[in-house]
Amino acid sequence: MSTVAAGKAVAGAGPAVAVGARRVPVGRVYRFELVKLVSQWRIRLLVLACWALPGLFVAAVAQQGTLPSDTLFGRWMHATGWAGPLVVLGFAGSWALPLLTSVVAGDVFAAEDRLGTWRHLLVAVRSPRRIFLAKTLASATVLALLVAGLVASSTVGGLAAVGDQPLVGVDGHQLAPSDSATSVLLAWACALAPTLALAALGLLGSVILGRSPMGLLVPALSAVAMQLAQLLPLPVALRLALPGYAFVSWNGLFADPARLTEPLIAVAVSLLWAVVAGTAAYLLFVRRDFTNGSEDGGGRRALVLGVAPLAGLLVLAFGAVAVAAPSTGSGITRAKVQRTVATVFAHLYRLQTERLHRPAVTEADLRVTAECSRGDGQVDPEGPGNDWRCAVTWHLPGTAAPGTAVYQLDVASDGRVTADGDGPKEVNGYFLVHTPTGDAPNPLWQFDGQIDLLAPATG
Repeated sequence: MSTVAAGKAVAGAGPAVAVGARRVPVGRVYRFELVKLVSQWRIRLLVLACWALPGLFVAAVAQQGTLPSDTLFGRWMHATGWAGPLVVLGFAGSWALPLLTSVVAGDVFAAEDRLGTWRHLLVAVRSPRRIFLAKTLASATVLALLVAGLVASSTVGGLAAVGDQPLVGVDGHQLAPSDSATSVLLAWACALAPTLALAALGLLGSVILGRSPMGLLVPALSAVAMQLAQLLPLPVALRLALPGYAFVSWNGLFADPARLTEPLIAVAVSLLWAVVAGTAAYLLFVRRDFTNGSEDGGGRRALVLGVAPLAGLLVLAFGAVAVAAPSTGSGITRAKVQRTVATVFAHLYRLQTERLHRPAVTEADLRVTAECSRGDGQVDPEGPGNDWRCAVTWHLPGTAAPGTAVYQLDVASDGRVTADGDGPKEVNGYFLVHTPTGDAPNPLWQFDGQIDLLAPATG
């Protein structure tokens, strides 16, 4: 049955409703749906948790002797309060935000099916379109409130526990506190796009699956599937065609100069997923026959109509990114690894020199180079892996012999490089250096870098 026919049929079921009566404004329906959402104890609990737990977590970790060094920026949580919200962002992109979208958006339509309240709601509002728009806006508002809590709480917790010191970026250079604040906000803004995409998937699942609680799992399962895909050695164009990549694409914002291509593509792709999934959910919802009490979802045909546009979008996005960015491989080459390691080492060597009160040097003076290989030269030096090994060479003014240090590398599929010093201990061994916030491990002992996956292969 068409939307108009369904709406008239439902409206006609209420004796107090006159034909041609004025429909309820979207604003009133939106406020009604928003009150319904925030009245739920689980939503209130999530709001409290998002506005309190990240700050407590960051402040507690900053006081511990062991840091989450396996996370990007985790090893800098003792050095500056700006590392805390980025560590929280990394965790939120993997787990928290998918779960929040499941709870908020994955049940917003299914709850009406379980409670059997569609007839009352349609009689009162007299427009499935207004109902869909109001529920969507209410869900987005609650998600924005939760994300704002994560940002504010983790930032306040980090600054209160550690302070407003400069942040070391993914290429080893230091960001002033004002630049750190801007980059942190932009990074969280990037995470909003995939959150909206997951929310739209939740709305679609809630519409299709009806009273089944499986709709709650759609965003979470989608996020897990996309995370597993990101762990595989997929072409970089396919990575960017998935909305989940936007959860890690913000890393390039902390390089000098900032790498904007990846986050812009990832955000655009995520917004396209949000639009397509949201439109599919809308079309299925307004075509639903609400006069049939036995129907609580779109059925198998709706499942096909809901999934097919997303599959088409994935193919089109992959093709568009592959054409726009010539890198169709993993994006990780020997030249890029060497350049990344040399750049980070040069910046951190200057930081080490400053903290050890040695004569100042510049990156140009050091002339750092890196020679990297995989599997002791037995493996083709490209792609992700934990068997990378680099020998770094640099020069000091007035010294004839160059310095050399060795690093073991773990290169992840998303381009993150984790370097672990392998000697000499006077350069990259574990020893403490004096910093403005107290003694800290040598910055050259272990460090992170980020490969620009879309850069030319020889870059």
